[in-house]
Amino acid sequence: MNLRKKLMIAPGTKVRLKKFDPAFRGDYASAEDARKELARNVARLADLQQKLYGEKKHGLLIVLQGLDAAGKDGTCWHVVSAMSPLGTTVTSFKQPTEEELRHDFLWRVHPHTPGRGQIAVFNRSHYEDVLVVRVHDLVPKAVWSTRYDRINEFERLLADSGITILKFFLHISPEEQLERFRQRLEDPERQWKISEADYKERAYWDDYTKAYEDMLEKTSTPHAPWYVIPSNHKWFRNLAVSEIIEATLDGLDLKLPQPTVDLARIRAEYHAAVARGVADADTGGKDR
Repeated sequence: MNLRKKLMIAPGTKVRLKKFDPAFRGDYASAEDARKELARNVARLADLQQKLYGEKKHGLLIVLQGLDAAGKDGTCWHVVSAMSPLGTTVTSFKQPTEEELRHDFLWRVHPHTPGRGQIAVFNRSHYEDVLVVRVHDLVPKAVWSTRYDRINEFERLLADSGITILKFFLHISPEEQLERFRQRLEDPERQWKISEADYKERAYWDDYTKAYEDMLEKTSTPHAPWYVIPSNHKWFRNLAVSEIIEATLDGLDLKLPQPTVDLARIRAEYHAAVARGVADADTGGKDR
């Protein structure tokens, strides 16, 4: 199954999230059934990222959005961690600071976008400014409703600069979210994730759903598509995200650059150094 094609929101599509099954798992019966495919994807990501880093013709921006416990952190741990930290950054955009609020809403975002040769991951992103601010009425509709166009223009600028953009909405059901909250309560190693806002935000589920639907409709573009990732099954979420990233990078036809030095001369210098090392070993360094 081509998950990249199946899960993408085509530009101009009317979105109703109730039509997307968050428990969907494709042709895979279980995590074990998908294990080899996921391992292959992760291995390929490491190889492709090395080529991206070496070639320095393209960059990649990965945007992760989703309700609490949807798996944004988990996706970073299980998929993004396959890539070298040498050319990968992860940024989380939380409540704006006073300084950030004195600027336009994209001011704090742009410095964290990737350059060519780099991969940047946004764990929550500039889309908070058409989601949480809307749901909680933090700015007037006349303000947040214009931001869709600003975001599309911003992402067009990045795309024109050689940055490929992939945006993932991690889609879970209310029941699955509550089950994950239970797991956090019972597991001491997960309790640090518990927030006072977890249950308060659940009361806004329908409002968030509508906000996400409008976001997906208005900002899935040919140069920056959205993918709705069924995330009730964590293993399928990881599989789908890894497959889409892998297929996208593979489509860039990445190649490591050619050497910039005279290899014949460097090879001669290497053999000369080896010969000197052997000579020194034979004489015990007495000729020095």
